Amino acid sequence: MVEDGPELGRAMPQAGVAVDALQHLDAQRRVLPLLVATACGDAIGAAGCHAASVGGPHRCCRRRRHRLTRRSSACWTGCVPTPRLHTEHGNERKQQLLDAAERLFTERGYGATRISDICAAAGVAKGLFYWYFPTKESLFAELVRTMRQSLRRAQAAAMTPGADPVTRIRQGAEASVRFMAEHQPYFALLDVERTDDALDAVLKEGSDVYASDVQRLVRAAQAEGQVADGDPAFYAVGVMGAVSSFSHAHRKGRLRMPIDELALLVGDWVTQALTGRASEPTTARSAPPG
Repeated sequence: MVEDGPELGRAMPQAGVAVDALQHLDAQRRVLPLLVATACGDAIGAAGCHAASVGGPHRCCRRRRHRLTRRSSACWTGCVPTPRLHTEHGNERKQQLLDAAERLFTERGYGATRISDICAAAGVAKGLFYWYFPTKESLFAELVRTMRQSLRRAQAAAMTPGADPVTRIRQGAEASVRFMAEHQPYFALLDVERTDDALDAVLKEGSDVYASDVQRLVRAAQAEGQVADGDPAFYAVGVMGAVSSFSHAHRKGRLRMPIDELALLVGDWVTQALTGRASEPTTARSAPPG
């Protein structure tokens, strides 16, 4: 029985993860029965039983099938596991790990940050880390996906429903500049880690999603005669390049101006590049002095 405060503090997260694990196993429905693995003799035999299931039950499973209950007699079926389910406490613990990792990655770099460092910063036992993330790379991928989803929500919120495609591209570009300024440490981290081959795939995944969003709007603008015919991918690279380059210059201190002013200038730049004409003034612009 846990009586003192420190022990209770360590026990509560473990209890929450235990509940997560039980719910996941219940949702899994079909798992490799422990008795089947034991009957195969050792880890190699269990692995062979698992692999042989593609073509049917392994002979050791058939030989000992009578020892299993009806519910547990099925060998591994090869079905894709369902995502792990987390309690509310489990989701909070997972977010603590993500927040701690983002902070340490930006301070030390991805390569110099160890899993034990992340756990210590988050106040999470190292053993619990692997319940949420199998590797450090998977945690980084989750961090990138989470930030990407937040950016896309910010872009969508900035776009006026029913506005023409070019206006929505401009509004999305302006929202992106503001978002990148609000999360400078994260995007500074990406500036450094883009050279890491191990992380290239997950970063490319994010770039491909953004490019697809812009290309879709460019095609709509071309259909309405707002943008000249041409490869939508070419235009998308230009839009994304403007947002990224101007934001990077502002982050490095080479452009010194309020972020709202920079966002509006980037919106103008993107509009002129796409249409050859300046955009209409927005309500966010300050009136010229009288």
